[in-house]
Amino acid sequence: MNENVVVSADWLEDRLDDVRVVDVRDSWEYDGIGHVPGAVNVPFDSFRDQDSDASGTLPGAEAWADLLGEAGISADDTVVAYDDTHGVFAARFLVTAEAYGHTDLHLLNGDYSSWMRERETTSDAPEVESTTYEVREPDHSPFVGHEQVETAVDDPDSVLVDTRDDWEYEEGHLPGAVNLDWRELVDDETRGLKPEAEMTDVLAAHGITPDKRVVLYCNTARRISHTYVVLSSLGYDDLAFYEGSLTDWESVGGPIETGT
Repeated sequence: MNENVVVSADWLEDRLDDVRVVDVRDSWEYDGIGHVPGAVNVPFDSFRDQDSDASGTLPGAEAWADLLGEAGISADDTVVAYDDTHGVFAARFLVTAEAYGHTDLHLLNGDYSSWMRERETTSDAPEVESTTYEVREPDHSPFVGHEQVETAVDDPDSVLVDTRDDWEYEEGHLPGAVNLDWRELVDDETRGLKPEAEMTDVLAAHGITPDKRVVLYCNTARRISHTYVVLSSLGYDDLAFYEGSLTDWESVGGPIETGT
């Protein structure tokens, strides 16, 4: 992803006819509460597969291609995703798309509640013409395995970032990891990201700076995805994404620390 991954509501409103807008909320929310005009519904659970052989909870290339093709999305489309939870579920959609080679990806800064305060919404689903979605090999995959994480543990130029809640972190975490709750980067009033300077200060206070390789991990795909998207938007270009859980880490002999 690039620094332009997060876009404003004004940006999107000016381009509704030129982009593919994806609403990842449940279908009852999309239909019953309304949605951004022109948005198609690709619910979060439809692209999260606990039983897939793919990394983490990725759905697999064939399932992903079928899902997006049915939604009328092609691999060359400009895609903007949103949810109603500060963007944390939408971010997972974007990371999944990146894993399958989609490059023109954006997160709406804010969520549906933020959008509907001042902008038009609709309950009418758009007419969708299915297409053939082409899964591509990504130029760069952020996903890393145990060996790369082990290297980062002992690397002074890397920082391990645990995006779980503080109590989870205290019960056990990777050696040397810092704890960053994704909500520290979100403004509860606007429902979008905090100003860039504030986010930079928060990250620096945790030792997370652009000059270091950042290795993210969590136990839920959405939280780590949100942090990944935010760091991408801030110009962090050496990001790694460990999909394994602490149970997976321990199963291969990885050490665990406790406390803060």
